[in-house]
Amino acid sequence: MIFTYKSLATPDVIRNLGLRFRDYRMRMRMTRKEVAEAAAIGMTTLYKFESGKMTDISFRTLMRLLRVIGLGENWNKLLPELPESPYTYDSKGKKLQRVKKRSHEKS
Repeated sequence: MIFTYKSLATPDVIRNLGLRFRDYRMRMRMTRKEVAEAAAIGMTTLYKFESGKMTDISFRTLMRLLRVIGLGENWNKLLPELPESPYTYDSKGKKLQRVKKRSHEKS
């Protein structure tokens, strides 16, 4: 099933992730008990996540689950590193230093 996450509310995204996670777990031939133990989470939490009954999940729990199915390194795809901005260099190619305003200076 293909979803456009741009149009979904956060609880709907979490529900869809849970359903997709269940498919991964089943293809890996892992039981819920094995995944729950490996991720150090409760069976009820895993059941609710996979069945779409959970609308909120902590990032820590999600990362634990992703690591169990071998996708823990994919976090970098959420916010990939940006290329360096050309605005960080002056006209001579020298990297500009960021200057902080002192708290007593006024704009």
